[in-house]
Amino acid sequence: MEETSQNRVRTILVVDDNANIRQLATILFTNFGYEVQSIDNPIEALKCFNPSVHDLVLTDNSMPGMTGAEMSRKIKSRSPSTPVVMYTGDPPNDCPTVDVMLKKPTHLMILKEEVEKLLRTKT
Repeated sequence: MEETSQNRVRTILVVDDNANIRQLATILFTNFGYEVQSIDNPIEALKCFNPSVHDLVLTDNSMPGMTGAEMSRKIKSRSPSTPVVMYTGDPPNDCPTVDVMLKKPTHLMILKEEVEKLLRTKT
């Protein structure tokens, strides 16, 4: 039986240098039926990012080597339709390539709701 886009498991790429945040996000989204790929730095995340696999990117901003804002620009240049959510304690002043900006600490259920809104509208 062929999967349709409606019943296909959605995959989230989580990029954060903080292991605790990666683990929390992985547990949260896995418990709600998502596939999660977790990476600790944006350079490696860009190497593995595949718009046919990753439905959404969840990132921090302040990370070694490259900011989440810089990574989001590269993601959007490769795949303009891939939603990017930034969950950070250090939001950039202006980052038009981020679809939703959430400042830490924000309740994880708000994060989940924002991700689900974006995935509902993604074709």
